[in-house]
Amino acid sequence: MESVKKTQFAQWIADKMNIPRKQAHEFIDSFVAGVTDVLKKGNKLNVSGLGIFKVADRPARMGRNPRTGEAIQIKASKKVRFTSSKVLKESVL
Repeated sequence: MESVKKTQFAQWIADKMNIPRKQAHEFIDSFVAGVTDVLKKGNKLNVSGLGIFKVADRPARMGRNPRTGEAIQIKASKKVRFTSSKVLKESVL
């Protein structure tokens, strides 16, 4: 499996929409900033055809230090979760 870089993706968008690559980069940056802003406010973002972005709470838990095997307390934290839409799942399969 190959990893697609942001510049490659921006070029694909530019070719698909017949716009300059710089404008495609700005679109990607704006999308990421928008998703970040929505999630920072505690909201979830539902992008039809793509999926749902949301922040999930991870409770504190016990874990193990892999180097020493010692039990350690892992603090509670937040995690960004993405649930893909049915349309996206079906198109990838």
